[in-house]
Amino acid sequence: MYAVEVPADAGSDEFRRVARRALSHEIAPQTVNFVPSGSSGLFPILPEERPGFHLTVSRSYAALLDDAICHRAEDRFALLYAVLWRLKHSEPDLVSRTSDAAVAQLSLYGKAVRRDVHKMHAFVRFHETSAENGPVFLAWFEPEHFILRRAAPFFANRFANMRWIIATSIGTAAWDTKELTFGPALERPRNLHDCVLNEVWQTYYRTTFNPARLNTKLMTREMPRKYWGSMPETGLIPDMVSGARERLADMDRQPDVSPRFAAKIGRSRKPESAPANDWAALKQEALGCTACPLHLAATQTVFGEGPLDSRIVFVGEQPGDFEDIAGRPFVGPAGRMFHRALKEAGIDRAQVYVTNAVKHFKLEPRGKRRIHSRPSTAEVQVCRHWLFRELDLIDPELVVALGATAAQALSGKPVAVTKMRGIELSWPDDRRGIITVHPSFLLRLANDAARAAEYEKFVADLRLVALLVGGTELDIRDGKRNAA
Repeated sequence: MYAVEVPADAGSDEFRRVARRALSHEIAPQTVNFVPSGSSGLFPILPEERPGFHLTVSRSYAALLDDAICHRAEDRFALLYAVLWRLKHSEPDLVSRTSDAAVAQLSLYGKAVRRDVHKMHAFVRFHETSAENGPVFLAWFEPEHFILRRAAPFFANRFANMRWIIATSIGTAAWDTKELTFGPALERPRNLHDCVLNEVWQTYYRTTFNPARLNTKLMTREMPRKYWGSMPETGLIPDMVSGARERLADMDRQPDVSPRFAAKIGRSRKPESAPANDWAALKQEALGCTACPLHLAATQTVFGEGPLDSRIVFVGEQPGDFEDIAGRPFVGPAGRMFHRALKEAGIDRAQVYVTNAVKHFKLEPRGKRRIHSRPSTAEVQVCRHWLFRELDLIDPELVVALGATAAQALSGKPVAVTKMRGIELSWPDDRRGIITVHPSFLLRLANDAARAAEYEKFVADLRLVALLVGGTELDIRDGKRNAA
């Protein structure tokens, strides 16, 4: 076992140097122990790089390295080296295989880093202070990962003519209008107060606050409380939240919109609905839906099912022939394939809520058979009413669109599944989401090899779903999946 000393905040260049040294001597991942600088202990030190050693990596691995290296996870160095070893020796396309446990974990680390960079760009607030040679603007930020060197150039470009210092718990960044330098970590300044700048932020926040879109759960997720101490506008939040109901009532008392739109708005309003917290009443109401012609040929409305406190909601296209007869979603051939893929991905089917974008089976009679027909945009639009009431009732952490119709229902516009597949996104109602294929797509593939390959991709997408809500842990040392 070799000890490889790497600083806790090592960047991609530092990791490349030690990885090259290890690879040049064909040191396998299982015999490498990445340790903090100065703590090699009794392990032998890694020898210097062998002369004449040559190594190139793909752009995809370089991008994965640049993101994941900034994460705080202690195993990131070992994972990056294990992937690099496999790329060099036997699996040149490894990074493109999102179903691989190591690649999936590193991808999640990269997403967390990019999110942390985004938070820093959004939540840093400067405060002016006096210095011998003029004003200097100070800011404090508490990153979750080692992102300072990654995020600081943004501020140098945005505030190029302003001298500033950003202090964090992992280091400092300073800009003197010409050069960006980095220094050691500092304690949080005792006084970060600027009347003028604070008033600017507070005024902007107060005037852009929309009580009709208030979602405190989403607010605290996107703007965690840990950042509030350095953001002057957050002091307004308690009063703005408590007064939101009164402001909404005042908005309702205002005169209607111009007459030319009044009739149109009146036609589009929904009748009074069952209480939002009564799922049984909501389902009963949906059973009597006659808003589109699909109810005429279908046997019955097929409503969603699953635990009402589920963290994940899967949305399909519409019920098929089996579902129409049984009155339950995902019980036909596509449903059985879906359940098998969920099991392989480590997701308990009994713990998730499943539903469809359209609640009635759209069919085409062919003799004695009833063939599936894709719902139109108008039919999807009409049924969005039921889908979003289900989501409001369940309030999941993640909404997964199975196929293009589900993605269109959730986003309100056509979506290219192949382009957006496997990417974490935010639906227009601010819920987190992800898009993958519908399991029926796999059944339509005539070629067995193509079906097997697409099924593996589908399972990989579902594993990513589980990871995004913390439902599984991947042991990437041996490539096996373990239920959390």
